[in-house]
Amino acid sequence: MGNNTGNLSETYLQDTSDKMQEKADIAIIGGSGIYDANLLDNVRQVDIDTPFGKPSDSITIGEHGDRTVCFLPRHGVGHRISPSELNSRANIFALKKLGVKRIIAASAVGSLREELKPLDIVIPNQIYDRTKCRPSTFFEDGIVVHMGFADPFCPETSKDIVDVARSKGYNVKEGGTYLCMEGPQFSTRAESRVYQALGFDIIGMTAIPEAKLAREAEICYSMIATVTDYDVWHEEDVTIETIIENAMKNEAAVKDVIVSSLEKFSLEQHCMCKDALAGAITTVPSMIPHDTRRKLDPLIGKYLNE
Repeated sequence: MGNNTGNLSETYLQDTSDKMQEKADIAIIGGSGIYDANLLDNVRQVDIDTPFGKPSDSITIGEHGDRTVCFLPRHGVGHRISPSELNSRANIFALKKLGVKRIIAASAVGSLREELKPLDIVIPNQIYDRTKCRPSTFFEDGIVVHMGFADPFCPETSKDIVDVARSKGYNVKEGGTYLCMEGPQFSTRAESRVYQALGFDIIGMTAIPEAKLAREAEICYSMIATVTDYDVWHEEDVTIETIIENAMKNEAAVKDVIVSSLEKFSLEQHCMCKDALAGAITTVPSMIPHDTRRKLDPLIGKYLNE
């Protein structure tokens, strides 16, 4: 899985002077086609170390009006990292180090409902987790955190995105359940029909553990899911050619919605995301190992240092 963090963690802990001066307000996570060089001014690339290893790739930072925005290619430039191999802990921790308050995650998905057609946009409000082997928490090595996750997407951020998409005339569904499967293979027909019969709306491979980790990092997380196909419950084979073709068609719409959403977002968080860890740290502070406290300080420091 590539998530062995032993030596990387030691290297990170030896260099806690935090050489980073870069900061960002909002992050975009998505495929390389979502980022447009003309989207941001004063563009620069930064490489960030985390106690969980390196993110998927260098992070692009720039300005858009009065907002500082960063872009992280989820699968790395050239789409070289499989969904099950993504180091999501490093990705989200790096964004936390940058000071990110809101994440817009772009994702191509299959539709499990007749009325959700290819090229439609869905802003989901629920997730059903069918992944099997992905590290999904920052909190281990002597610390236990039981955090609420009943509403996995930030309602404040999602509402802004829905309003923008509708104002621009896109066919957008507000709400819906995103089924996150392991992959990288697509569903069997039996699986797809069961998911469809259970009433799930869309299916993809990347919302988990991104959404869980963003909540643990107290970052607002919302997704722009663009439909590329009907999975295989619809008696049609899913081909990568169809998915790529429709994903490319969706890119212009996604970028259009993202740009206008950047201008609409408040830079202040007014939702439950910003205090998600309040009361959730179960371990007695004095019992948390020093190294664990140190490496997780960007996440838990404000609670343990009060």
